[in-house]
Amino acid sequence: MSLIVTGTIGIDTVHTPTGSAERVLGGSCSYFAAAASHYTPTRLVGVVGDDWPEEHRAMLNSFPGIDLSGLEIRPGSATFKWGGRYFENMNDRETLFTELGVLEEHPPAIPDHFADSRYVFLGNTHPAVQLGMLEQLPSRVLAVADTMDLWINIAHEDLRELFGVVDGLVVNDSEASQLTEERNAITAARRILDMGPTFVVVKKGEHGCVLVHRDSKDVYVLPAYPVESGGVVDPTGAGDSFAGGMMGHLASCERTDIEAIHEALAWGTITASCTIGSFGLEGIRSTDRAGLHAKMEQFQQAAWVGPRGAEVG
Repeated sequence: MSLIVTGTIGIDTVHTPTGSAERVLGGSCSYFAAAASHYTPTRLVGVVGDDWPEEHRAMLNSFPGIDLSGLEIRPGSATFKWGGRYFENMNDRETLFTELGVLEEHPPAIPDHFADSRYVFLGNTHPAVQLGMLEQLPSRVLAVADTMDLWINIAHEDLRELFGVVDGLVVNDSEASQLTEERNAITAARRILDMGPTFVVVKKGEHGCVLVHRDSKDVYVLPAYPVESGGVVDPTGAGDSFAGGMMGHLASCERTDIEAIHEALAWGTITASCTIGSFGLEGIRSTDRAGLHAKMEQFQQAAWVGPRGAEVG
């Protein structure tokens, strides 16, 4: 059941049509770990500077399932910071500033007692760093990665090497198109399979997600969790929360077969829906297993899909 996540921990400033939040806890590692901890104990590996707010540590500590012994606070360095503004449809955004800070330095080390981790998620960061992290985890049975447009543009060869050693890839539809020059999400996913992964999950925002798996000719399509107008406060971290719910479920049931991945996508979808209702990690923190189960029942009724009677954790 050992699940580990590596990636970024940041300080976010977010503006949306519903409001703004200054200096909230962000980063791929933070959202993933918070989401996954509702399903299984989660090991976090990340690095911040000595300007990292104490309340951010308190936020992560409020999730009892997160093991922070892989968190490095580096003296004299600055924490990664990001600012963005979302437009009316909440699907489009502009980056207002990015301060890489500690991300321009050497990556954190994986503690020796984390080396036996079996389920691995490589959150969004430079693919060369992701490769280096993966090499330190010889006991892995499932390794899944995320990426972004920046690395597709400037580190394409490192990405291709990464795709050759991971089992799965989670990307959004624009990234899948950018990687393959294919506009159709299914066609793009199949092209990515040719680069190495066993399966690809393409996230399509309010239109759900698509799974293409090497061992099946069928395509699995899952709708998004239904959210009424005004229900989206801040979409930041939704994709990382989706991945956290997905990987958390797989680690908790210790399965990697196609049917288990189908179930995991449903849990990931409802977990992401908890994130978007608040700024930062407040939405994930305010939910619990009972809340996740209730959402799953609603999701099944709305979409006629999902693992009926499945357990969280």
